[in-house]
Amino acid sequence: MPPRQVLQAVSGLVAGLFVAILAGTVVANALPRITAELGAGQSSYTWVIIAELLAMTATVPLWGKLADVYSKKLLLQTSLGLFVVGSLVAGFSQGVGMLIFSRVVQGVGAGGLTALTQVVMAAVIPPRKLGRYSGVFGAVFSGATVAGPLIGGLLVDTSWLGWRWCFFIGVPFALLAIALLQRTLHLPHVRREVKIDWIGALLIVAGVSSLLIWVSMAGSTFDWFSWQTAALVGGGTLLLAVAVRVESRAAEPIIPLSIFRNRTVALTTLASLLVGVGLFGGTVFLSQFFQVAMGKSPTIAGLMSLPLVLGSLASSTFAGHRISASGRWKRYLVAGAVLMTAGLALLSTIGSHTPFVLLSVYMAVLGTGVGMLMQNLVLAAQNDVPADTLGSATAVLSFSRSMGGTVGTSVLGAVLAHRVATELAADRTAGGDTPGGGAGHAVPDVMPLPAPLRALVENAYGIATAELFFWATPFALLALIAVLFIKEKPLKTTTSTERIAEESALAAGGRALPSSTHTPRADLAEAPAKGSRGCPGTTRLLGRRPSRHAPCRP
Repeated sequence: MPPRQVLQAVSGLVAGLFVAILAGTVVANALPRITAELGAGQSSYTWVIIAELLAMTATVPLWGKLADVYSKKLLLQTSLGLFVVGSLVAGFSQGVGMLIFSRVVQGVGAGGLTALTQVVMAAVIPPRKLGRYSGVFGAVFSGATVAGPLIGGLLVDTSWLGWRWCFFIGVPFALLAIALLQRTLHLPHVRREVKIDWIGALLIVAGVSSLLIWVSMAGSTFDWFSWQTAALVGGGTLLLAVAVRVESRAAEPIIPLSIFRNRTVALTTLASLLVGVGLFGGTVFLSQFFQVAMGKSPTIAGLMSLPLVLGSLASSTFAGHRISASGRWKRYLVAGAVLMTAGLALLSTIGSHTPFVLLSVYMAVLGTGVGMLMQNLVLAAQNDVPADTLGSATAVLSFSRSMGGTVGTSVLGAVLAHRVATELAADRTAGGDTPGGGAGHAVPDVMPLPAPLRALVENAYGIATAELFFWATPFALLALIAVLFIKEKPLKTTTSTERIAEESALAAGGRALPSSTHTPRADLAEAPAKGSRGCPGTTRLLGRRPSRHAPCRP
């Protein structure tokens, strides 16, 4: 694909990725209003959040495996279609049951978008050039994560729109992405006769879902040490153990266990998990901190997150261009991990009276680190795996990041709720008349409270949010240690499509040219050149006849 066509295809992928991330974040500020209008309780409030995260996280490995077998373009458009259906059903929901079901459909579609976007990028862009585009995608990922609550707040605060537009707003982006991909994305597809390990897929989804339900509901719906915990943890662990055994014997496993023998894949997977815990577990509560501890409206709370977005945008774009220009990438991973750790540590010192200028500096440091780190972990892994397992390897990284984000949000949210309850109980014991609460995920409304009570609640949430970032910091530090052990390897100069052709030619008995010197066209097809001047076992370029004077390569 020529550069102009690559840019057009990337625009479709950007729209798709923005939709996937926005689906999980745009409802953050709208949920109190949604559950109030639908007459839902606290458990339903929690399930509206959990349902989308569960479906997205659990289905990412399956989407990645399907990308190694079937048409990536068709799978990407299918996931966008599922997202559109889920969004429309959610927007027209008349009850909380219908809303939760629609969030599951949205999550399945978002899981496909999360996994497939990276795979398609690798199919059309060589790793050496991927940095400049990865910067854009990293910025979109971080921007949608933080800007979602801002958009949701604006929609909720606008009387003639309302919360239903939190779901409708993603539909035009999804339809635009489908149209752009249909017009601009042209990938050769090699039909492979394989059998998908559906039993392994079912076991993985069931095991992961059990553990995610546990971490999402423990501490709020039931105690951490209870029979529900024993059932969910024991059942989930058993299902995953059986899944590992089934996958180790399957001809076409959903997650090829052999990829974890690759040091780069193992370390980037671990780092992605830790980044998910630290980043999402901390930043998802920033909007709540701005609204409760600082008394801001949902719209203002979203605007106050802009330093994090801008820091991520600037650093991911800069790092991407530098990586493409120099071919060196590890220094940016290390710098990103250092800055992310420093940013979380700085945010662990905040309180309800911290000046916004200081908060902005802390958020900018965190955003700068995230922009350098998150997307380039995928680049490092994709550069070091065989092309025919690239989809599975990419999905494993996306899965680990989503898993870490879900676990971090649930566990650190429990930490925050416990500390809020402790602070309010201490004030009550000291003779203060403080409101209860803090055990749930809902954002309390402090505006109607009398000034003395409001100050106590703001102080409690300020202290609790600082503690949340304090516990998130060690996870970022562990991610830094994992990154330090990743070995830097030169970036390949061919796309995964071209690498598949080379690997197929090599497996057929031919000798592929080294990727550092071989730069064929990106529309390479895996077709044996029968009749191409008696050169068996070679790979030919579509639309280009071999020269009659060109010597045969064995």
